[in-house]
Amino acid sequence: MKVVNIKNEQQRDACLARLCAEVYGHEAGIAPLATFAGTLSVLIRQDAARVLALVDDASQPAALALLVLDEQGQSMEVAMLAGLETNVTKPTERLVGELATRAPLKVNALDTEQEDMFRRCGIERWFDGPKGIRVGISSVHPATSLEELPSPMRFDERAVVQSFKQDRTLFEGYKKRFIRGLETFPRVL
Repeated sequence: MKVVNIKNEQQRDACLARLCAEVYGHEAGIAPLATFAGTLSVLIRQDAARVLALVDDASQPAALALLVLDEQGQSMEVAMLAGLETNVTKPTERLVGELATRAPLKVNALDTEQEDMFRRCGIERWFDGPKGIRVGISSVHPATSLEELPSPMRFDERAVVQSFKQDRTLFEGYKKRFIRGLETFPRVL
């Protein structure tokens, strides 16, 4: 098992499309496409996001993650995470576990089940965030309090959707890129 930073544009697009589809589901409307487009046009373009995969010994992807840098460039937040149908046991936990030992990582747990999963991955420092969210950081993260955590880079999803409504060509271009990504998802990385 190893973690791969997907730099090849076609593979990155395919993995990001698959990650969006896995996280949002296949009946989620415009949200997966808006996230795909915003991530590529804003975060990837600014070198503020990475698409990573956990691959097995045959280089087949078992889990995917989108990491987004904070505004100060000091740490990364797990923005999206999904396990794929493989023979690998608990692939998302293994991916986060690998990342937590190497990087100043931040995670957001929406419930106790997610927090427990992240704790099994080695995320041991926790803070009470807004709206009941628990914020966890890896042991190599420099922050010592919630107030010290810089905000992650973001894009305005509503602005992306609005631009789709105003520019049909832009919408069709990202839609084709998204579908092509799903159709060409790599068997090996």
